[in-house]
Amino acid sequence: MESRPQKQKGTGSMEINCKMLLKGIRPHSLIIMITWLLLASLFCNSTQDGNFKEDGVVHCRPQNITVTASDYIILVMWQDDPSCKSVHDVLTYELEVLIADKFVHYEEVAVTPDQIGSPHSWNWSSHLATECASHTLKLRSRSQNRTSQWKVEQIVPGHNHSDLPEVYPRDNVFEVGSSATFCCVLPMGQVLERLYLNGHSSSKWDVRNISSHTYALTVDLNRASTTSCTDIICETKTSENGACAYIGYPPADRDLTCETRDFQSVECLWTVGPNTHLAIGSPTTYQLLGSQCADGSNGRCSHKMQVDFGERNWTLTAENQLATVVLTDRADLTNRVRMFAPQKVQVLAVNSDNVRLQWEWAIRIYKDLDITCQLNISDGETHAVRECVGVGLSLAVLKDLIPNWTYTVTIRCGTSRHLWKWSEWSSSAGFRTTGDVPDALDVWTQVKGSQTIITWKVPLAKQSHGDIVDYEMTWAPTSGGRETARVMHPEHSFALSLDSIKEYAVSVRARNQYGSSSPSTITIPVLNTGSGGVKLSRTRGTNGGFNLSWSASLTASCGYIVDWCPAVGPCAVDWLRVPPSETKVNIFSKNFKEGVRYLLSIHACTHRAPVLLERVEGYVKEKIIQDRLFKTLRWKQRDMDVEVSWDPVALREQSAFIRGYSLYYWDNIGGVMNTSTDNCQATSLTAKGLQIASYTFTVKANTAVGQCGATSITATLNSLTDNLIKAIGITLATIFVLLCLIVILCYRNWECIKLKVYPPIPMPVLKDKWMTSLTKQSCHRVFVEMRHHTEAELMAIPVLHSKSEAPATDRVDRGNVSSQTTNGYHKTAVEKLRASSAAIPCQAPLLPPTLLSSSSAVKDGQLNPSFNLTPTDSNGYQPQKQKGQPEDVPENPLPCVLTYILLPQLPSE
Repeated sequence: MESRPQKQKGTGSMEINCKMLLKGIRPHSLIIMITWLLLASLFCNSTQDGNFKEDGVVHCRPQNITVTASDYIILVMWQDDPSCKSVHDVLTYELEVLIADKFVHYEEVAVTPDQIGSPHSWNWSSHLATECASHTLKLRSRSQNRTSQWKVEQIVPGHNHSDLPEVYPRDNVFEVGSSATFCCVLPMGQVLERLYLNGHSSSKWDVRNISSHTYALTVDLNRASTTSCTDIICETKTSENGACAYIGYPPADRDLTCETRDFQSVECLWTVGPNTHLAIGSPTTYQLLGSQCADGSNGRCSHKMQVDFGERNWTLTAENQLATVVLTDRADLTNRVRMFAPQKVQVLAVNSDNVRLQWEWAIRIYKDLDITCQLNISDGETHAVRECVGVGLSLAVLKDLIPNWTYTVTIRCGTSRHLWKWSEWSSSAGFRTTGDVPDALDVWTQVKGSQTIITWKVPLAKQSHGDIVDYEMTWAPTSGGRETARVMHPEHSFALSLDSIKEYAVSVRARNQYGSSSPSTITIPVLNTGSGGVKLSRTRGTNGGFNLSWSASLTASCGYIVDWCPAVGPCAVDWLRVPPSETKVNIFSKNFKEGVRYLLSIHACTHRAPVLLERVEGYVKEKIIQDRLFKTLRWKQRDMDVEVSWDPVALREQSAFIRGYSLYYWDNIGGVMNTSTDNCQATSLTAKGLQIASYTFTVKANTAVGQCGATSITATLNSLTDNLIKAIGITLATIFVLLCLIVILCYRNWECIKLKVYPPIPMPVLKDKWMTSLTKQSCHRVFVEMRHHTEAELMAIPVLHSKSEAPATDRVDRGNVSSQTTNGYHKTAVEKLRASSAAIPCQAPLLPPTLLSSSSAVKDGQLNPSFNLTPTDSNGYQPQKQKGQPEDVPENPLPCVLTYILLPQLPSE
């Protein structure tokens, strides 16, 4: 609220000053008082003007005052009183505004002498809508510190006295970021419950009472209307009502550019500003050169007029209730020609690798312009743009097309002299070229064992130029006969068994219905052993492929070939050719898989056989190896150390490069300990200085993606004494098992062993089976004197007499006895037995040597009386019969003589 300036007193002040001069004059100074009174009267009268009254009020005052109000705006219009024409200085009008009889604003309007007599106006925006409360306007004039009387005009709101609360203003437009005051006029007798702005924060709202039934809400509008408008709602205990407010932004359009398309009109384009959110409450209107734009909201407007040479200003106005934006572009539109697109594009002639096109122009003047056209050729996968130039250009020939291939063509054009913008693309025209022989094949070789695999890439559709029928192969050594073979499509490889000491040239052709392609030849060198002495290095994949680089080779006359295939499993080789000027390449393939090791080889392409330069291996992306990598984990105790070993890890199980191994071990009470090695070929690790306890051992492989492939075993360590006892026990158990096996084998083969070690003594061959008849006779036992005999005595053969009487006392000749041997005895005894077999009915069985010394042959120191054994010693002594010995006489005399065979007795040591 502005401060109210202090009013000027005018002549009234001078009158008071004159009275003050007379006050206090003493009676004795009458002459002096009269003198001063006369001087004061003269002074006061000299300051009066004919246009002013003695009370100091100006006769020049406003008249014909008109006040109009709309929402927040108050407009005042007035005229000067005719007496104001005599004022030769600046005339000032003072205006005061009161709302609900409270002073809120003061302002002055200055009128120069040349403006006196003309209508005057003044407008003011109230913070409160005029429908909310009465607004009083006071107006007066002032000149030379003299003022007229106030002219008072009052705006009283008229209400419908509805039963519902009334909210003002209604349907007004506000800018985001501004403040606004809304009021609610309540019906008589109702009490305000709530006054708010929907969708806005109420933390800083100021609701105040204006009158007994009017309340005002002042709010910061910090959010644009999201839909058509924002609601202001007033609630009482019994009813509710509201009003709509449009909150948005002023226009912000920019970058006006004007051009012509046909020299008969101007078309302007610009960048439309952000959404004003006032499309309903206050949409933005556009005018180009003073003419309304029907489609200005899209940033485009045209105006019919003849375009001449020369620069001029082109003006666009964008306006809504919040602001007006004026855009200007200065240009010569004859240099800004944007042509219309070509029409009626036709294909006149089609060949295997070229086509002829023609089109028309809709604007006649285009035929006189220098035109540049672009032809966009597309085959559905790729696009190519070609240009052609000419006056009134309407014909073009496209060359270097792919045979037997489908194309579509679109055309756009522009002026060549001042190429301002291209026209739109024309409608497309399609065609298909005629067929031709296939392109030459891309051939490569691969050695697998004793065979050489010739492989080639299957021609793509754009390379075959027709349907491939088959492939013709020809191979021959540099000196020798030629051989051929045909491979049916779609097979694309052929295995050859070549002589490794000869160099071969192999050619492959592709054939379709139009003929055969030119041959593709590759040379197979002598002793093609693959990598030879080339060192194998490692590489890392990046972004799903491999970035390879190598040193330039002088032998690479036709470039380089990089081939690759998986290092493990079936290898379907793929390759890429690199120009001679390049020594690096990025390799990508849809067949690449993460966690698979690939083998890549770099070859130099020469006029003869390719030369291997480098060989690398790597993963597109290394992956963590799954647990249980080590299939056979073992442990062995060495004193108080434990060696954990494993079998070498197979390459197919390595999804990342193994850079070493780590062994972790711990018991039930201790912490985790570890040892490791950087040797990727290692197959064991040793944990040293352990205690007698149970340990868990875990082996992990070290890779670039971390430690993985964890495999664990549990081992219990024993003391050294326990180990010794265990070793002795194992040894004894082994010996026992061996002995048992020996006993079992001996038992099962005892007969064979007995025959080998202790063969049986052959039975004497006797006639007439006299041995069998002995069992039927009653034979007497023979007693042998137990005494030591010499070897000669033992070899003496006693003679059995066949008489039934007393045994004969014939002596055996010593010489005959001493000269006999065991073998000789057998022979003599057999002969005697055979000679006497007819007279002897039976014989007793031969006794083994052990019986000669056993107690069964001697009884009480006497010989068996059943036989008359008459052995003689060297002195011819014959043993006599003991006295008193009972003589057993058989019922039947012994009819036979038993012959005893005495074997020599080995002397005791």
